[in-house]
Amino acid sequence: MSSDKPTQTLSHQVTQALESYFAQLDGSEVVDLHALVIREVEKPLLQAVLNHTKSNQSKAAKVLGLSRGTLRKKLALYQLDS
Repeated sequence: MSSDKPTQTLSHQVTQALESYFAQLDGSEVVDLHALVIREVEKPLLQAVLNHTKSNQSKAAKVLGLSRGTLRKKLALYQLDS
């Protein structure tokens, strides 16, 4: 990463994404937002960590702070276990 570019925290990026999402709703009601955000974020998170650990599930579980069993359940849920 270049040192001359300002970096944004993940929290800031999430806040911006949610503000954009709300703006696009144009007054429509939001329901079950927490579940929606988790579904949208968890799969790419798992994919990125698996790529980072070269598909080593033990290392991926450690990076994520999950047990291997929990990681395996999540991989199956998102069909990433192949």
